[in-house]
Amino acid sequence: MDMIKVQIISTEIIKPSPSTSPHLKTFNLSLFDQLAPPVYVPILLFYSPTDDLKNHRKRWSDHLKKSLSKTLAHFYPLAGQIRKDDAFTIDCNDRGASYVEAQIEADMSDVVLNEPEIDVLQRLLPCDPLEKFADPSSRVILAIQVNYFACGGMAIGVCISHVIADASAAASFVKSWAKTASGVNDINVNDVIYDCTSLFPPQDSTELQQFMENKVQMGQANCVMKRFLFDGSKIAALRNKISMEQKEGVYHPTRVEAVSALIWGASMAMEKTGNIPMHVAVFPVNLRKIMNPVLPELCIGNINQATMATSMMEKNVKHSSLAGKIHESIKRMKEEYVRKRGEYLNMMIRKSNTDEQKNGSEAMVSFAFSSWCRFPFYETDFGWGKPVWVGTALRMNKLVTLLDASDDQGIEAWIGLTEEEMTKLEQDPEILAYASFRPSKG
Repeated sequence: MDMIKVQIISTEIIKPSPSTSPHLKTFNLSLFDQLAPPVYVPILLFYSPTDDLKNHRKRWSDHLKKSLSKTLAHFYPLAGQIRKDDAFTIDCNDRGASYVEAQIEADMSDVVLNEPEIDVLQRLLPCDPLEKFADPSSRVILAIQVNYFACGGMAIGVCISHVIADASAAASFVKSWAKTASGVNDINVNDVIYDCTSLFPPQDSTELQQFMENKVQMGQANCVMKRFLFDGSKIAALRNKISMEQKEGVYHPTRVEAVSALIWGASMAMEKTGNIPMHVAVFPVNLRKIMNPVLPELCIGNINQATMATSMMEKNVKHSSLAGKIHESIKRMKEEYVRKRGEYLNMMIRKSNTDEQKNGSEAMVSFAFSSWCRFPFYETDFGWGKPVWVGTALRMNKLVTLLDASDDQGIEAWIGLTEEEMTKLEQDPEILAYASFRPSKG
């Protein structure tokens, strides 16, 4: 579609209300926060037009800002800033969140129907998810853009710095904001703020941060991002096919495992046999329910750890084999393993960085999968109904972001590849058998 016109109506800063208490002015970052890529987690929530939204925009605008201010009182590190002289802490100084309102000279259907373009979606965000500054303290931690479409619909774009929030924490924030806007004030700040430094103490982060920045920079070159739709019935058929392929037939993959195995297998098929000996699939695993005691579901931070599934390059790799490898890699993420791995993670990253420099990029192909499935994005009702569509807009090569479809059965996969690789993927017979590029008209 043609580039839509976005007119900024207002820009302001929203601060927590009430203000953050003096004894809460410092939020400590854990090792996993330090390892987070230097990007924003971008979320886009689309809401259908209603008469109330059309006729009372000013009232809803004020309501959103007031409820955001109240929510920030509980999520107060999101209104702070990273300290210049200390990469391990956030100064909870109530600097505030950036809040932008924009008028979109297009109907919402022009954006969300058919094949949404990531360049268009990024214009509905308050900042570039990959925006970088030499001084991290100059970046806002939370930025929001409320977009009003000509048809009366609305899209709320949220960008949260990955240094303080993984996808689970981002989902907790937007859901809590929506509940506050709807008049439900049941947020317990103790469920939001949890000090993970006792579990995963921070370390000298200079090399670690440089490693992550290099990864992000490498992932931006010649990258295109497209959405692949996996209908619930097609996923069910794929899961059954994978189960039947197994000798024992006792393992039934989850939706995420099945779709990930399909995409991973297709990416392997792009490579020439023997050119790259090993393929790696990386999966961040939410640790909140794994640790003992269980951590609060709402707690912010990067409380996840990446697990890796590996597969040697073969001509005909079965989806059941790849799904099994993915399942086993996730299954081994138990508390004892996580704690032990955290102790040596710094050393492992440094070694990985050195090995890459020695061996070059042809040593292996790494694909990162980030599953947002089962996070409550579709429950974010601010008072005028639940979102009709939830999207994201992070463009990175070899990154797959998986989201629930609006029916809670299907999966939408945003995949980043080079233009040449994307052309191959769009023509892959296995992908074409299970995925589509446009929503069903039925």
